[in-house]
Amino acid sequence: MRNDGENVRVRGSGTQSVYVTLRQEILSMALEPGSPLDEVRLSERFRMSRTPIREALLRLAADGLVTTLPNRNTIVATIDFASLPTYFEALTLMYRVTTRGAAQRRNGEIMKTVRRHQKDFADAVVARDAYAMIEANREFHVAIAELSGNSYYTAFFARLLDEGRRILRLYYSTFDDRLPRQYVDEHEEMIAAIEAGDVERADQLAIAHAAQIVRQIQEYIARDLDRPVAISMS
Repeated sequence: MRNDGENVRVRGSGTQSVYVTLRQEILSMALEPGSPLDEVRLSERFRMSRTPIREALLRLAADGLVTTLPNRNTIVATIDFASLPTYFEALTLMYRVTTRGAAQRRNGEIMKTVRRHQKDFADAVVARDAYAMIEANREFHVAIAELSGNSYYTAFFARLLDEGRRILRLYYSTFDDRLPRQYVDEHEEMIAAIEAGDVERADQLAIAHAAQIVRQIQEYIARDLDRPVAISMS
């Protein structure tokens, strides 16, 4: 017979398993924005009680990935296109301050981590693995933020990158997941500027990197909003 401590551990592992699975499905767009998340059906799917399901949904809500409606139904959070201009503004600022800060502080050990994530990103581009691209891109820029030395910037930038994953997934699909080599090369140029301690060059690269991403996503949205897409407007 399990004691209370064992029950908590089992429930905790169940919550983590559900959270990780649903989070990946939401971020990869396998679960589309606006999709219902019914506790009973999820309980049947994962073969566990509703308690760990409910706890996993609460964690996803804290991440901004699910929403509880007034009727208490839970859905995958919609993508708010109206807020994209302010999102892009914040994203661009974080690219700049973290890349500049990394060039000012330079740290060989952390740069090993940056390079490891860059290799993962390059490998994912070759493999046309969109989810792995998005994950590696996120880790690459978060590692640069950590190198910049401001934990507040790191936390905020990580959240922005997480919020933008579904937009990136939609964008990558326009290439049939054949991401141009340009993205890999831009990362390499940022690494070189950081390692050289060239703050102004790092800043210029960050501005250009953010600008081309913003421009291409805006063009994609403008082009595709008139056609049926697997997203909901909030």
